[in-house]
Amino acid sequence: MEIGAHTLSLLVVGAFCAVQIAYALSQAVDLYFFTRPVNWVDPNEARSLPADDYPYIVLFYPVLRELESTMRTTFLSLGQLDYPKHKYSVVAIPNADDAFTVRSLRRLQKEFPFLQIIEVPPTSHKSWLVVWKAWDRCQKAYWWHKGKLAQNRNLPPKKTRQLIYAFYQIADRVMTHQDFLVNYIDADSCPPSDHFLAAAAGMRHYDVLQAQNIAGNLNSSWAASWHAFDHMAWDGSKYPHLSANGKHPYWVLGKGLFFRASDLISLGGFHPWLTIEDPEVGMRFWTNGKRLGVIENPLIEEVPLTFAHGITQRKRWVAGFFQSLTYPLKAMGMPWPARFKAWLNFLPCLSLSLNSVGIPLGIWASWAAWTGHNLLPDWAIVLSLANLAAFGLSMSALYVRTWRRSALVLPRHKDRLRYLFRVNPVFIMAWWLVWLIPLWIGFRMFLLNEGLVWERTEKTDANHDLVRVARGKRPSPVTKAAPAKIATISPLQSGAEKSL
Repeated sequence: MEIGAHTLSLLVVGAFCAVQIAYALSQAVDLYFFTRPVNWVDPNEARSLPADDYPYIVLFYPVLRELESTMRTTFLSLGQLDYPKHKYSVVAIPNADDAFTVRSLRRLQKEFPFLQIIEVPPTSHKSWLVVWKAWDRCQKAYWWHKGKLAQNRNLPPKKTRQLIYAFYQIADRVMTHQDFLVNYIDADSCPPSDHFLAAAAGMRHYDVLQAQNIAGNLNSSWAASWHAFDHMAWDGSKYPHLSANGKHPYWVLGKGLFFRASDLISLGGFHPWLTIEDPEVGMRFWTNGKRLGVIENPLIEEVPLTFAHGITQRKRWVAGFFQSLTYPLKAMGMPWPARFKAWLNFLPCLSLSLNSVGIPLGIWASWAAWTGHNLLPDWAIVLSLANLAAFGLSMSALYVRTWRRSALVLPRHKDRLRYLFRVNPVFIMAWWLVWLIPLWIGFRMFLLNEGLVWERTEKTDANHDLVRVARGKRPSPVTKAAPAKIATISPLQSGAEKSL
């Protein structure tokens, strides 16, 4: 009996020490990130440029079975862009068989004449030939040239396939005249009015730009509050440090980003056989020497209102992270030291639950030592105290940033206080434990090669009121020049559907 009790005591002490060491390592990774410099973009730099020097931008809008009201809210925000009208196109890219969304877009086209539509046909359609030829010419499209999926034209039906088709259709027509910037957003994304100005400024210094994101429906439900806190902690806190003067592999966030079309063509476009395209394409750009700039003024998006929808969304992220950080890193030519750094990008997500386990254990150990009932070695007590201090400092800094950033969508102090209460440390540690569910499901999806069909996140037009209030505060446009017909810049039809 004594041996059993002694063994149990050793197991408890060993488990405690292991958790505290792991937690200390995760804090060290956080410290590493926050010591990396941030390459911010100054959108005001573009205001000193002649409008004729602005790059042409094509904004792609991939959609699938979306509410018309959600898309209208996004188009209202796009209508506020401070950018010459003849210098950009907005191209919705529904699937050709998504009749519900296509009908909604045609109705919206009458209200928003800047909207163009490209319907994406099955990959058996002859118009896909431009994609196969482009990939034949580009060895950077490694999935097309080697592996079990080489030359496989049956691309999975998801957002990436829509982006691939629309991009190569437009590039095939436009690149003979000029280069252009590629931008894409989600169905619910609402860019700020200076979104394109930031691109015009940032592309003078960087090769890839990524705008930060913030949820507009922070207080819509308890689930929304916790989902939005993920973006506060990552998009609004750690992510900008991935720019790091080009010294750290970066991801892009799947919306609000900019590439040069010529660079995207030379690097092979988007990888179609991953659950999400964002991490892989960013790391492929980095591997080929392309530097990242970060746009501080964020896109407003909506987060899921229920925990079930949030888990659905996050399991896909996790599957895509695992997929992108394995074979693709070697295939794109990333050296092993850089591959280790790339895995560090995923570590904060993997280690979330350590906060929920390590902090209570650290409090227990500190209390036991204080009351004279300590069973742990002195070094473990010191480590637990250091972890508690690091947690307190990092969370304090995060809550200060959250208070400031939440003002973008919650101007009233009482609403921001309400949000901070919902994401207090005790509740958030419970949420970090819930994160174990999508981590496990996503890992299982990775092992089984699942997630290649678009399982969309439900959108509810949650930012309806926020965007409509903002319309009354629209700043003066950069130029009042009359819109030129798109046909003078690209073969796209201006304000009319282009079906292929």
